[in-house]
Amino acid sequence: MDITGKKISIIGAVRSGIAAAKLCKRKGGIPFVSDYSVYEANSENFDSLTEFGIEYEAGGHTDRVFDAELIVTSPGVPSDSDVLREAANRGIKIVSELEFAAMFCRGTIIGITGTNGKTTTTSLCGHVLEGCGLKTYVAGNIGLAFSELTDSVSEEEYVVLEISSFQLDYVSEFKPKFSTILNITPDHLDRYDNIFENYIAAKTRVARKQDETDYFLYNADDKNTPVKFMNSKVNKLAFSLKNKVENGVYYNGKKIVYVKNGEEFEVCSGRSLSIRGEHNLANAMAVCAIACKLGLSFDCIKQGLKTFPGVEHRMEFVREFNGAKYINDSKATNVDSVWYALRSFDKNIILILGGKDKGNDYTRIADLVKKRVKKIYAVGSSSAKVYEFFKDITETVVLGNIEECVKLSAKEAVEGDVVLLSPACASFDQFKSYEHRGQVFKGLVNKL
Repeated sequence: MDITGKKISIIGAVRSGIAAAKLCKRKGGIPFVSDYSVYEANSENFDSLTEFGIEYEAGGHTDRVFDAELIVTSPGVPSDSDVLREAANRGIKIVSELEFAAMFCRGTIIGITGTNGKTTTTSLCGHVLEGCGLKTYVAGNIGLAFSELTDSVSEEEYVVLEISSFQLDYVSEFKPKFSTILNITPDHLDRYDNIFENYIAAKTRVARKQDETDYFLYNADDKNTPVKFMNSKVNKLAFSLKNKVENGVYYNGKKIVYVKNGEEFEVCSGRSLSIRGEHNLANAMAVCAIACKLGLSFDCIKQGLKTFPGVEHRMEFVREFNGAKYINDSKATNVDSVWYALRSFDKNIILILGGKDKGNDYTRIADLVKKRVKKIYAVGSSSAKVYEFFKDITETVVLGNIEECVKLSAKEAVEGDVVLLSPACASFDQFKSYEHRGQVFKGLVNKL
């Protein structure tokens, strides 16, 4: 796409917006960045724009935003925000940073979305492909923004993208070679008017423009992924923990099996994985399906699965203190993630739960909590909701912050216990991000 001399407004001056503005500048466009926050809130980002010769405004959106042929929106900007509504009313085309970056990418794009497992699957996919000799970049909702690297990727190289629903809100032409929906369960409903179908619709945009030259990979065990409504032309691949599939990958109880044109090939044992849990087996199967379709050797794929180090803040072992294991699962920002975390341990869990609520329904984990959780520490702005739901299921106390949780756990946890930070909530009530929350937790635990 040639944007030379075109005025392009970028909404949002954080990671994705800054990267999109710089990409626009590199490609000859005339970027203008507008952010609702005041200068002090993002001073480093604004200063980097100045260094790049990019004009911006802070503390609100003026009419200057609408003097543009195209508007690029950051994923953190609500789709119903006043500035985007006004742009739409004026007939200005709006695209997400994801779609804008994809316009300039010559390499093979592998897009991975889903409610849970995106980060692990994306990281694992990058690790396997790179280990098998393919030059691979990992970006999107993890690590680098797509716009930071898209124009430096060659035709022979690969980009594995973790994609959130927010990044798909303003996508119409995005067309990855491989698209993957790992699973869909209720999440971010506060962004989607508390309508689950709106969230599902956002997720499926990852595959809407694919055709017979592309591949759509889906979880055959997930009832919410609307496979029958996807493009009939696209080549469909499935992965399943429960049943055989016609094309794709399934687990036979012992081994991961790749199915191609009705013929079955054993890829590796389920025990080959370096990461634990049934959910991670499903994530690994998704990666196997992609890697096998790319023609990579089974031995190479197996080696990648064995050597993957895991993802920070996702079921991350921190340390053992007085015989109790401390686990950082700060990335568990929804109830379904906590369900998987609780299934990874048999009993004696002290669960740290709470944060910025996103419309959570805790019914999903009630039985698991009753069977496996000995005590809940409820924290954050949703602590009262957590307490009211779980007080009659297991012992539950309300604490002020993560520091109080760690201090109390040091007194209460005994040998064999698991102190699990798996909040089921966003972090923005007390932290900058789930990474920040996890880092604080690990720091406090390591100081015990």
